[in-house]
Amino acid sequence: MRLYYNTLKFLIVPLLLNTSIMLKATAQTTNNVPLRLAVAGLTHDHIAFLLGRKNKKDITLAGIYEPNHELALRYAKKYNLDTSLLYTDLDKMLDAVKPEAVVAFGSIYEHMEVVEACALRHIHVMVEKPLATNIEHAKKMEALAKQYNIYLLTDFETSWYPTTAKAYQLINDSNYVGNIKKVVIHDGHQGPKEIGCTKEFLNWLTDPIQNGGGALADFGCYGANLMTYLMHGQQPLSVTAVTQHYKPAIYPNVEDEATIIVSYPTAQCIIQASWNWPFSRKDMEVYGETGYIIAANKNTLRLRNKESDPEQSITVTPKDIPVYEDPFSYFADVIRGKTIIPKNGLYSLENNLMVVKILDAAKESAKTGKTISL
Repeated sequence: MRLYYNTLKFLIVPLLLNTSIMLKATAQTTNNVPLRLAVAGLTHDHIAFLLGRKNKKDITLAGIYEPNHELALRYAKKYNLDTSLLYTDLDKMLDAVKPEAVVAFGSIYEHMEVVEACALRHIHVMVEKPLATNIEHAKKMEALAKQYNIYLLTDFETSWYPTTAKAYQLINDSNYVGNIKKVVIHDGHQGPKEIGCTKEFLNWLTDPIQNGGGALADFGCYGANLMTYLMHGQQPLSVTAVTQHYKPAIYPNVEDEATIIVSYPTAQCIIQASWNWPFSRKDMEVYGETGYIIAANKNTLRLRNKESDPEQSITVTPKDIPVYEDPFSYFADVIRGKTIIPKNGLYSLENNLMVVKILDAAKESAKTGKTISL
C-alpha cells in the first residue's frame, strides 16, 4: 500500500506542480504586458510627470487627445513623441487606438466628459485631483464607473509620499498618537501665475467653472483627501469655510485663500489652502490623545508621544515602508491585479466622492457665511 501511495505521489505531484507553474507563468505573462494608456487633455501642467517618465516598461503610450493642436505639437516636440499619436477628437482617439486605460490631464470640469466616453467603452480612468468640480458630476461619474465596471482613480501628489504612508501606519497600527483629535493640513504655493504655470493651465485653473474655484478647490482637496483617509471614510458632521481675495488683480474670478474647518464627532480638521504661501508646501500635523505626528514633507516626519519625549525627527523612504512613488505604475498595477485599492484609500472612488462633498460644502459655507451640516 505504501509502495502504491509513493508511486502515485511520484506521478501526480510533478503533474500538479507543472500545472501550477504553467498557470502562474500564464498569469505573469498577462500581468507583465505593458498597459496601453492614452491621454485625454494636455492643459494640466502635471502631464510632465507622465511624458517625462524614463526607463519604465509598464506602460505604452497609445494615443493623445488634445483639441489644441498647437499645444499638442509643442509637447510632441518637447518629449520627442510621434505625431501620429495626436488626435483632436476624444471619441475618434479612443476608437482608433483602443486603450485599456486613460489618464485625464484637462480641466477638472472636463473629467465628466472623459469618464462618459471611457466608461461606455469599458476603459479605466485616472484623473488628476480633485475628482470633479461638483457633487452632481462626481455622482454621475461614480454611477458610470459602477455600471460599466471600470476603475476610476484620483491622483494626489501626497499619495506618493512615504511620510503619508508611515503616518497612517503609526496612527492605525501602533496607536502612536492615540485617537485623533485635531489635524492641521497646509497646502499650496505662491500662486499659479507666480510659480510660472503655462497659459493653457492658468486659463482654466483660474476659472470658477472649469476648476470649481481657486485655491479652495486646487489645494483644499488635498486636506479633504488625507482627512477622509485618516478617518476611514467617516462623513463629517459639518464644514465651515472662509475664503479671501488678496490678489484680485491677478485672480479676478476666484479666491486665492481658503481656510476650511471639517468637524467630526470626535475630531476636527483645519485645512489651509493658499496661493499666498512664501514657498510651496504640502505638510500635515496629526494630534492625538497621547502624541503627535508631523509630516513636514514627503520624507521627513517629526514625532512625539509620552514614550518618545522630546520630539524625534526621522527620514522615511520607500525602503522603510511600501509606497508607490509613481501614480502611473500604481494605476497599471491596479488594472493588472498586482495591487488592490483599499476602501477609502487615497486613490479610491469612495474617498474622492467624500472629498467633493466636503469641497461643495466649503464653497457653500464661504458663500453664505454659515456652517454647512452634512
